[in-house]
Amino acid sequence: MIDRTHALPITRQAHVLGISRGAVYYAPRPVPDADLALMRRIDEVHLEMPWFGARGRRRVLTPEFPGVGRRHLTTLLRTMGISAQAPQPGTSRRHRAHPVYPYLLRNRVITPPNEVWAMDITYIPMARGFVYLAVVMDWATRRALSWRVSNTLDSAFCVAAVEEALARYGRPEIFNSDHGLQSVSRAA
Repeated sequence: MIDRTHALPITRQAHVLGISRGAVYYAPRPVPDADLALMRRIDEVHLEMPWFGARGRRRVLTPEFPGVGRRHLTTLLRTMGISAQAPQPGTSRRHRAHPVYPYLLRNRVITPPNEVWAMDITYIPMARGFVYLAVVMDWATRRALSWRVSNTLDSAFCVAAVEEALARYGRPEIFNSDHGLQSVSRAA
């Protein structure tokens, strides 16, 4: 792109191309062999444990690469385009438009089965990512009435779990869940 033999000065050519003058003179340095070996091992560790961040990976890599620091590891991870695979924060934030219902379980003793059910969603780390688990549970017996697994955080698998529990055990007096999007969506 930059022609050093052209009559137009290099500064002007850089300005026309929209790059800095420093970028014109930049010569990339080759990646050291030690970093290449470390990057290969980082890739292997990432395939085994994709939920690990820089600190966890450093713990695993320190025996093989004793001098590796967390910041250098973070730089290499960023260069390789690798980041920890985990659910993002705020998956249970309620939407302002959805109503907030009163909490009916405060100071209540729950002994008979099928009086109160609860539902929650968690995630399970897998070899190549994670899956979401929705469980409907009876509070008195602490028994899982139904459950569903999904690789996306939509409301369909939650609704299927609730419908199965209703079909098998009837309707509870109180159904308790957080105010997450899956619990208050129109489908739910």
